[in-house]
Amino acid sequence: MKKVLIKQIVTEKSKEKLRENFHNHKMRLEQECQQLLFEQRKLQNKPGISKQEVTNRFQQEINNRKEKIKLADFKNEQLDMLELGSEITEKEVEALVEVSEGSHWNDIMGERAIVIKDDIVIRID
Repeated sequence: MKKVLIKQIVTEKSKEKLRENFHNHKMRLEQECQQLLFEQRKLQNKPGISKQEVTNRFQQEINNRKEKIKLADFKNEQLDMLELGSEITEKEVEALVEVSEGSHWNDIMGERAIVIKDDIVIRID
């Protein structure tokens, strides 16, 4: 098993897909913030529960999500600056590597990448 990078060539189609993913992620995080606020208000009205402790715990969770929202906005800004045709690393996957006697170890363990353009593999480096 060896880690292999999945790289994507930036096209208008891939940019739009990434932009949509960032937008959906941001919307989900905003919904979670609203849900957390609702749950916070609900818990604060229950007797026997420290309002300050509830506020602190929920505020920490809301702040975590707001940081993720800022990160999504930043990624979206960076996406606008990307030139068409440039390569970006999308993710990393595990791949099986065939090893036999006489194989050159450095060639086997060297960095490998699969390059994709509009969901089609165009090159394996």
